[in-house]
Amino acid sequence: MPQPQPWYSTLAVFDLETTGIDVATSRIVSANVSVIDAGGAVIERQDWLADPGVEIPLQASNVHGITTQRAQSEGMPAAAAVSEIVAAIRSVLARELPLVVFNAPYDITLLRHEAIRHGVEPLVDPSPIVDPLVIDKAMDQYRRGKRTLEAAAVEYGVELSDAHDAGADAIAAGRVAQAIARRNPDRLEVSARELHGLQVEWSAQQSASFADYMRRTHNPNFVETSGWPER
Repeated sequence: MPQPQPWYSTLAVFDLETTGIDVATSRIVSANVSVIDAGGAVIERQDWLADPGVEIPLQASNVHGITTQRAQSEGMPAAAAVSEIVAAIRSVLARELPLVVFNAPYDITLLRHEAIRHGVEPLVDPSPIVDPLVIDKAMDQYRRGKRTLEAAAVEYGVELSDAHDAGADAIAAGRVAQAIARRNPDRLEVSARELHGLQVEWSAQQSASFADYMRRTHNPNFVETSGWPER
C-alpha cells in the first residue's frame, strides 16, 4: 500500500492585514487563503481587499501599505469579505488540508470577532491548524533573536520579498512550516491532527514560561494570555 503523505505535503495558508493589534476591535483590511504543494508552489489562491468601515490608522497603513482611501475605493464591503474568508477557510479544512497561520491566535481570534460583528457564522474549533511560530519555538527553544515571520524566513531559507502583504506572508508561512518539518523529521513526522494537539500543549508551555519571565523581570502582576489556536 502507498504510504500516506506527510502533513506538510499540501498545505492551506491564511493571513490577515488589519487596522490594529487588538483582536476584539481591529478590522480586516486584506486577506489571503491559498494552497501550496509539497515544493511550496502556489496551486490555489484567493485574495481580498476590504473596506473595513472605519479609518485605517496611519500606523497600520505604514505597515501594510493600504490606506483608508484605497480601501474605500477598491475594497469590497467588510461583511461580504468576512463571509467569503470564513467560507474559504471552512472549505479547505473540509478538504482535510492543514491550515498554516503564523501566530494563529491573532488571525483566527480576530476573524471570529469580525464574523460575529457582521452576522457571519464563525468557525468553530478550526482544526488542524499549523502555527510555525509555536512549532519553531518548540523545535529550537534557545535560539536567540526575534521570532517574527521575517526572522523565521531568514532562518529557514524562505524568500519573503513583500512582508506584510497578506498573500506574501501567508505563502511564506506555509513554506516556513514545510522547512521546519524537514529540519525536524524525528519530532514532526506525525499526523496533522496529532500536531494540532501538540501545539496546544507547546503554546500553553510557552505562554506560561513567558508569563513567569515577565513576573520575575518586569511586572510581578503580569497576567498571562493563553489559548491556542483561538483566545
